[in-house]
Amino acid sequence: MGLKILHSSDWHLDSPFAGFSQSQRELLKREQRKIPGKVADLCRREDCDLVLLAGDLLDGQAGRETLDILKKELKRCGVPVLIAPGNHDFCAPGSPWLEESWPENVFVFTGGMESVTISGLDCRIYGAGFQSMDCPGLLDNFRAEGSEKYRLAVLHGDPVQKNSPCNPVTAPQVRGSGLDYLALGHIHKAGAFQAGNTLCAWPGCPMGRGWDETGEKGVCIVTLGDQPDIQAVSLDTLRFYDLEVDVGAGAAEALEEALPAVGSEDFYRVELTGYGQVDLAALKEAFSAFANLELRDRTQPPMDVWADAGEDTLEGVYFHMLRKTMEVDPENARLVQLAAEISRQLLNGREVTL
Repeated sequence: MGLKILHSSDWHLDSPFAGFSQSQRELLKREQRKIPGKVADLCRREDCDLVLLAGDLLDGQAGRETLDILKKELKRCGVPVLIAPGNHDFCAPGSPWLEESWPENVFVFTGGMESVTISGLDCRIYGAGFQSMDCPGLLDNFRAEGSEKYRLAVLHGDPVQKNSPCNPVTAPQVRGSGLDYLALGHIHKAGAFQAGNTLCAWPGCPMGRGWDETGEKGVCIVTLGDQPDIQAVSLDTLRFYDLEVDVGAGAAEALEEALPAVGSEDFYRVELTGYGQVDLAALKEAFSAFANLELRDRTQPPMDVWADAGEDTLEGVYFHMLRKTMEVDPENARLVQLAAEISRQLLNGREVTL
């Protein structure tokens, strides 16, 4: 069967969510606190052998309620849970990783590179904890040791920028590590690569915190065996969507097509574009089931496409021909209308997005 791992990171529990309203901040923090429970549920449902949490579970100092929830749910995972603190929850004096009492199944890497062996799983897990916001490369001159079947590491680190101040991780380091799997955190958009015999992955954040973290988020289920396998699994958390909608024949109709059929607490920011007039207050009322809908009016005044059709100019002759085509070929009238609108925009020096 191989070794089955749940890999997650970057929960950022108790983020301040600056820039949002008080009710939105409360909603977002409440939804964030559901992440540990969702992870525990998934771990049990998927019958995972191990949980690797690659840092930034907390966003600075977490509140008592959040820490109690975290402890309860990590215990409920029912399997070994190994944590490598990152740059937002580093192991300084007063850190919960140092001061709190954690469940017996939880091991927190609070210093430099060290390893833990789990004989029942025939695996050795390496890890380290950040001591400050910055951390030098932890994989410099690193080589896994031991006779265990599986050799893993869990680290908060940056595989994207080789000069990162947060434990830069490079392909040559990964290739020479002797690891079967390197579980990273820090980058909020999921990714993975293979270097030599080592599979390296980062699951991204399980819930977006703003408009720069849009769409579906989740965790990784990793199976190590003859053929390593990674599956991205959504945790069904609150999501952010940044959309552009052309008002076309009508703003309400265009929004109906762009948004889900039923209301949602997800965050939608919609930029209304195209040519026409919109009533933002009326649209907000019509779509009140979307409590966190933000509308931005970027429309331009309606164009009179046929203003000079028939005049004794090149433009006039051109638009006259297009209008006549619509009259004799009504089945393609919409295409001809579109051609006329694009032509008018270009002639008026406006940008055209197809």
